[in-house]
Amino acid sequence: MVIVDSTVWVDYFNGQHNPETDWLDAQVDQQRFGLTTIILSEVLQGVRDERSAAHVEKELLRLEVFETTSVALAVEAARNYRTLRNRGKTVRKTIDVLIATFCLQEQHSLLHRDRDFDPFEELLGLSVVHA
Repeated sequence: MVIVDSTVWVDYFNGQHNPETDWLDAQVDQQRFGLTTIILSEVLQGVRDERSAAHVEKELLRLEVFETTSVALAVEAARNYRTLRNRGKTVRKTIDVLIATFCLQEQHSLLHRDRDFDPFEELLGLSVVHA
């Protein structure tokens, strides 16, 4: 399963071309894609009008959407944050810590355009799709 981060979805729905959106478009029939409830919320928050939001929501809900609000995930995410900080890498956004930790726990790959995920790949073994 490939979890697609909001950084890719926003560009994808805005019609922007970059390596990640092009890979997503090329692999849409080849891979299993999913997202987390946090990613769903992030993407929908960025949509400017209700009509577009309804379209984006409909498209995203065709994928598997994973709940990411458990106590176990919160505790493990905090542990990962501390581990990275102790190794000299500070992740800027808690949401990214939760998404990366979810992917690590569930052994999903992540497609993203956000440098906050790089320490998770480098130091904790997060599987990242390199488009």
